[in-house]
Amino acid sequence: MKLIITFSLFLSPYLFALDFEQDSSLENQRGMTNLLGADTYMRCSKHLQNPDAKTYELSYMRTKSMPLSPFAGNYEPKFLPVSSMPDTLQIFTMDVLNNDVNDGNQGTQMDALGHFGHLDTPWDGESELDIEDASFFNGFKGREVKPSNDSPLLKLGIETVPPIITSAIMIDVKKYAFNGKSMGAGEYISVEDFKKSVAQSSINARGILPGDVILIYTGWSENYQDPDITKLYYSMAPGISYNLAKYLASKQVVAVGLDTPFVDALSDASNPIALPEGTPKNMAFPVHHYFLTQAGVHTLENFKLKEMADDSVELSCVMILPLMVKGSSASSIRPVAIGSPTSS
Repeated sequence: MKLIITFSLFLSPYLFALDFEQDSSLENQRGMTNLLGADTYMRCSKHLQNPDAKTYELSYMRTKSMPLSPFAGNYEPKFLPVSSMPDTLQIFTMDVLNNDVNDGNQGTQMDALGHFGHLDTPWDGESELDIEDASFFNGFKGREVKPSNDSPLLKLGIETVPPIITSAIMIDVKKYAFNGKSMGAGEYISVEDFKKSVAQSSINARGILPGDVILIYTGWSENYQDPDITKLYYSMAPGISYNLAKYLASKQVVAVGLDTPFVDALSDASNPIALPEGTPKNMAFPVHHYFLTQAGVHTLENFKLKEMADDSVELSCVMILPLMVKGSSASSIRPVAIGSPTSS
């Protein structure tokens, strides 16, 4: 009996992987997630079967007092009175969200490829914003993606993203590249910082495989607090350089996430840090631009990575399931990683 159970545990991920089929009609609206399938599912199997594996919650609790994105409105859940129906024994509870909240871009979340596009020339900030000929991922134009101001995304929305179940690499740049010091606002993780960190980690021999998810711990999440008294966390942050974005995309990774509100760096306005060489001009979020419009790599934000970093879980199985919200540019998520602690 023990042999049968062991064999079933070994075989079931393989059979599950064989049953997994991408929707071919969405291939041109998906970037690196087209790499997901049997190979990436099988990479997860050893972590799922390891009796020493631990589950890591990578999302923060969603509350009205959490740090809030300045771009996504207030987040004010309202909890309704308990209700019932005449002549029934049951009672039920419900809650609603406030008007004009962009729920998908608050808290731990991921962006759809249609979240960003780009113009041929900078907008002057005064004339009407015409996106008809704006460019989006895979050559889609604004008129195809969002034909009117009140239109949902007709292409590249979050509903086109498949379940992301694959191997994840967690790189602790605070530990390896910055000698245990948390990164500061506006600081960039360079290609050299990343390579140096990988070289010192347990991932060095394995390397990065196509279909991996990359998680980067900077230590900036030490500024995350709920309730958000200081309002520091979202006002500025470290991030990755444009050249590192290009390097990671060249490795065909599916998604990149940090323990920060953005994958881009945002300097303290009173102490600005110069842009690294190679950063394109006239872009407030150049890493978003490259990942979402050029490479088809999803951006992951507000990831809770400290516990993984403390346990030195540098390789794991990650599961990230965006909501099937038709036409939305982002989704709140509850990602989990399953891996084995290696720190003492």
